[in-house]
Amino acid sequence: MNKPVYFISDIHLGLESFEKEQLKEKSLVAFLRSIADDVSTLYIVGDLFDYWFEYKRVYQKGFFRTLNALAELADKGVEIHYIIGNHDFMHRDFFEKHVGVHLCHDTITVELDGKKFFIAHGDGLVANDIGYKILKKVLRNHFTQWLYSFIHPDLGIAVASHSSKTSREYTAKKDYGEQDSMFIAARAYIEKGFDYVIFGHSHVRMLKTYKQGTYINLGTWLQNPCYGIYKDKVFKIINWNYNG
Repeated sequence: MNKPVYFISDIHLGLESFEKEQLKEKSLVAFLRSIADDVSTLYIVGDLFDYWFEYKRVYQKGFFRTLNALAELADKGVEIHYIIGNHDFMHRDFFEKHVGVHLCHDTITVELDGKKFFIAHGDGLVANDIGYKILKKVLRNHFTQWLYSFIHPDLGIAVASHSSKTSREYTAKKDYGEQDSMFIAARAYIEKGFDYVIFGHSHVRMLKTYKQGTYINLGTWLQNPCYGIYKDKVFKIINWNYNG
């Protein structure tokens, strides 16, 4: 593997004020363009948007600069994988047909330089999060989404935005126990033989070894933007500082 692999997660475009979101998007676009000539694969590990609901012929306005920057990478031959997070409510074919991004609705397992990777957003993998697991099945149900698509986009996207905020508040307040439950979930996959387990979702940045493996949580761009990079069999989490 000559060029490195990059990982980002939990950018939550659309969460804050218009001015803050403009700055966040400029930072993200600058990052994407900074790696354009030095990236083999980019993994977006969920929650690129704070909410996303894509109708058959309509998608929400805003963040076209991000979509264009991703399309530019894809046009250069960069392989981009986008794992659907708990705030990415409904994707159809827009990203795959028009942006060139591969969508994944579950988890990704891949081998890089002889190392086994398990990559997931992390929602629904915690053992005691039964309530969210039920909610996830309802939200991801095709029939539920089909019914929802009959709502006018202005109302539908407004409801999706409100639901997204509720989901984020639930995640922030949830008591998972004294131990880091995301790390406990990651350990189970390391026990199965994975060398690297990569999550997002919890917004708690972490790089922690366990036996022969390593658990990585990519944190969030809401406080301290960062990215993961895997090169020469070494994984690092690096701060992204935008001075534009």
